[in-house]
Amino acid sequence: MLRLLIIAGLVYLLYRAFNSWLLKHRPPSNGSVADRNSEAIDDIMVKDPQCNVYFPKRKAVRATIDGQELFFCSTECRNHYFLENK
Repeated sequence: MLRLLIIAGLVYLLYRAFNSWLLKHRPPSNGSVADRNSEAIDDIMVKDPQCNVYFPKRKAVRATIDGQELFFCSTECRNHYFLENK
């Protein structure tokens, strides 16, 4: 039993050493974690004028009223806004 634990420990240490070596010798990729995080943070949050929730601007349903661009979280909120503000 002790022999099995020693062998398992050695296999684990070899595995960790190999992973460490592999990470040091791997070429950097263009899509690194830092690049993906900066892209995710770059999106702007906007507030829906109808239901008052914040959401990413890239997912907005847009409408232009009197030259002013408004951003809605859904088509339902946009339609309710138009019905209430006629």
